[in-house]
Amino acid sequence: MDINALKDFHLIAASGGIGAASRASGKPKATLSRRLTDLEEVLGVRLIERGGQKLQITEAGERLLSRTVGAIRDIDEAVESAREDTANPSGWLRIAAPLLFSQLALGRLLAEFRRRYPHIYVEVISENRVSDLVDEHFDVAIRINPRSNSALVGRRFARDKLTLVAVPTVQMPVGDGQSAPEIPAIVMSTYSDTEIWRVQDGQCRFTPQPVMRLSSLLTVRDAVMAGAGAAMLPGSLVSQQLEKGELVCWGEADTFTELWVLHTSRRLQSPKVKVFVEFICEQYPTGWFSI
Repeated sequence: MDINALKDFHLIAASGGIGAASRASGKPKATLSRRLTDLEEVLGVRLIERGGQKLQITEAGERLLSRTVGAIRDIDEAVESAREDTANPSGWLRIAAPLLFSQLALGRLLAEFRRRYPHIYVEVISENRVSDLVDEHFDVAIRINPRSNSALVGRRFARDKLTLVAVPTVQMPVGDGQSAPEIPAIVMSTYSDTEIWRVQDGQCRFTPQPVMRLSSLLTVRDAVMAGAGAAMLPGSLVSQQLEKGELVCWGEADTFTELWVLHTSRRLQSPKVKVFVEFICEQYPTGWFSI
């Protein structure tokens, strides 16, 4: 059954006729008449007797009106409520985020987000794994260098450049331009043994010799600062230590770490998801991640 035809039947009945309903709503008389006829054909009964000076609603029409008036009112209220939610987003927003981003920035960002949108409540699950947004009921995910996924859409909101760092007392080896000298390295547990570290637009190359394999970038940074070796780390994570002279830069890689905010649908996304995506992108106007 066409809900618009049912609503127009209510309009005609309340107005006292098709002409009056047309004048009250601005809808063409032909449209109202056609919808009334379509509704009668679907139901197989006559709802209004035509031809008289006064509107005559049949018994079937009276029964339909009495049984559906509450439903029509509920639908109108639901539609209006949905429009209000668009203007004033509310409810729980469930976010999947990587651990390091959560530790470095997310608490501060969410505090400001809640000040702007006090009717949105936030739950964050911080894990270094790829969560399934649908199966695990997440509204959005923040991911680092995400793989292409046709089921997800989103925006890149920041980039970070990898920087090769060590303490000042560790000497940077000098290569001959052909070879990649070995360096004691602190690496992540995902490190590949065939990896070569290239910095300064590829002009300098180093062969990492892992002395530690760790699962946290913060732990890697702490080990570097304690003099255990060199490491390739996000620039934002070591910017303060570089400024203070606690670490020195051996060069920047020509690859970037990208941060994306992802969700499941571009069309008719929920208001709370829409404002969160816009908010987090606004926090990094230069496109670079900083703490």
